[in-house]
Amino acid sequence: MDLSCISPPSNLQRLLVQPNKNHLGVLNSFQVNHAKSLNSWFRIVSNSASSGRSTIVSRSAILDTRHGNDNSNNASPQATKLRKLLGSPGIHLGPASFDGLSAKLVEKAGFDFCFTSGFGISAARLGLPDTGLISFGEMVDQGQQITQAVSIPVIGDGDNGYGNAMNVKRTVKGYVRAGFAGIILEDQVSPKACGHTRGRKVVSREEAVMRIKAAVDARRESGSDIVIVARTDSRQAVSFEESLWRSRAFADAGADVLFIDALESKEEMKAFCEVYPLIPKMANMLEGGGKTPIFNPIELEEIGYKLVAYPLSLVGVSIRAMEDALVAIRGGRLPSPGSMPTFEEMKEILGFNNYYEEEKHYATSVYQVASQAGYSTKPNIKDDKDPKSGSLHEPVIEVLTPEVYDGNVAKDYGSPFSGIWSRKLRVKITGRDGFEKLDIRIPAGFLDGIINIVPALGNVNIKALLDDAAQEEGGKVLLDFNDRIGDRIQVFLE
Repeated sequence: MDLSCISPPSNLQRLLVQPNKNHLGVLNSFQVNHAKSLNSWFRIVSNSASSGRSTIVSRSAILDTRHGNDNSNNASPQATKLRKLLGSPGIHLGPASFDGLSAKLVEKAGFDFCFTSGFGISAARLGLPDTGLISFGEMVDQGQQITQAVSIPVIGDGDNGYGNAMNVKRTVKGYVRAGFAGIILEDQVSPKACGHTRGRKVVSREEAVMRIKAAVDARRESGSDIVIVARTDSRQAVSFEESLWRSRAFADAGADVLFIDALESKEEMKAFCEVYPLIPKMANMLEGGGKTPIFNPIELEEIGYKLVAYPLSLVGVSIRAMEDALVAIRGGRLPSPGSMPTFEEMKEILGFNNYYEEEKHYATSVYQVASQAGYSTKPNIKDDKDPKSGSLHEPVIEVLTPEVYDGNVAKDYGSPFSGIWSRKLRVKITGRDGFEKLDIRIPAGFLDGIINIVPALGNVNIKALLDDAAQEEGGKVLLDFNDRIGDRIQVFLE
């Protein structure tokens, strides 16, 4: 086996392979706790070399051992997928989604995972800036819509945990229940500021580390294996050296992935990736111009990154596309055909065709259902102006007069409607296709109710028609006309 592609172990790694009492004095708690994982890693390489077999070393075993994951039945399938992704070769790209549709498009495009972005969700859900205005509940609710829309793992933006360490625990457990495979937690104060913008401030070192410890505890208590991505904003708020210190401390506390936001040069990015090299690092390629220089995926992998987030692409192009479409509509035109999918394409993306196929498994006979209900499935094409000549199969709904109204009106002998409550109106609507849409009977004095049921009667003075027909016998046709869509509307006095 050619081991030239495997970097020689560092001094730290040599110490961990053969630890002894003289060496342990220079090892911090993280290094001691993870000696077993690194020993396993080097044994895999050694055994492969002696057997002559080619082996790809995975980080997943190391990640699992770091927080005691034994692949129990409590493990989340999506978190398991994400851990396998982190342990697989190469670099992995994840656009940030902001709703179920954008997440479906990410999956349809072939990506292995996606993020949620506080920036995108604040914009799409609230129409507001990402300045700490959106709440934990709103982020969880939106996140659940996203995770349920796709089968790929989703890493959720947990902001600063929405409070102290106890709030962080609740946030992690909420994100677990929402179906997230991972959660990003940062060390900003409240209210937080958006990344790559001014005014960012971070909590103390101690509080920042306690947030990650609380997240690890919440993961264990929930029986989950959600991936914890620890982010620090201290590069802008304090210094580059401070961001490196916090990254090491977050790793010691049990974070699975490390992320420093707004690094300002390739040299800073390389130095960051040298912090605990076996722990995956995440890069943030802020589209449109941010503090961090933009590199392509090959360059980022060479620097040492494992995950890459693209936070603004989808929400950004959506904003511009909607603006262009609105300009066209405002000018009396439709958006150009090339700027939007066809209706058939939209139905395919949203799953209409899959729905129709699945629906067939539960289909029943329309004729049987209608017959059992006593309804006719044949078109009603006769000119029926006699409300008493309906067949036994006509769908007739009786609406009874409330007793309280009947009593009140009966006492009001001066009311012009005092005698109308004893009469009924029959309202019948026949569609232009000949099928009967509605046939109901309601108290004649229930004028507002008629308008609520049939808005087309809103411009008709029904009271005047009733006054004129007060002495008429039952069966008088009060109205018979076609509305704007061609439905025939008939009103009879019974």
